[in-house]
Amino acid sequence: MTADPVAAEMTRRLAALAQTHDQADFICLFQYYAPRIKTYLRRLGAEDAVAEELAQEALLTVWRKAGYFDPAKASAGTWIFAIARNLRIDRLRRDRRPELDPEDPALVPDPETPPDDVLATQQRDRTLRAAVATLPPEQAEVIALSFYEDAPHSEISSRLGIPLGTVKSRLRLAMSRIRAALGDAAGPVEDLR
Repeated sequence: MTADPVAAEMTRRLAALAQTHDQADFICLFQYYAPRIKTYLRRLGAEDAVAEELAQEALLTVWRKAGYFDPAKASAGTWIFAIARNLRIDRLRRDRRPELDPEDPALVPDPETPPDDVLATQQRDRTLRAAVATLPPEQAEVIALSFYEDAPHSEISSRLGIPLGTVKSRLRLAMSRIRAALGDAAGPVEDLR
């Protein structure tokens, strides 16, 4: 079986390009491979303009990275078409990722909280924790399950083995004590979540 003389010539030229960066070798490679790469990329589904752009980019990569070509591992065609295929894959990945809109509200950071608001929140949290710490254990347990674990009243009843009415009574008593400790009308139970 004889090797294709054109393929052998292209491999020789690419190996020479790696050594000398001779423009004549590159022009020959470009004229031979550019239309073939473009056709190959169109068969893979690229539009004409994209195929043209990727073919040029592939051959530009050949010019810049010819020193990486090893004729013992692959022919010129195999190496060049692998570059084109990889560029096509990169383009598909980039096209599938939407560009970020810097004006998108989800990307705009929240405004910084003023220091006096941060301090007020910290003080309120300390006061609230202190108020919860003064509760009888059975009320503190119901508060913890309801507000920290977000357990529904029926689940609290099941977990503690107490009637649903008792859960609600303990919550009401605990909230009254917390409101008194805070010194304000904190509102309904849901406001503290």
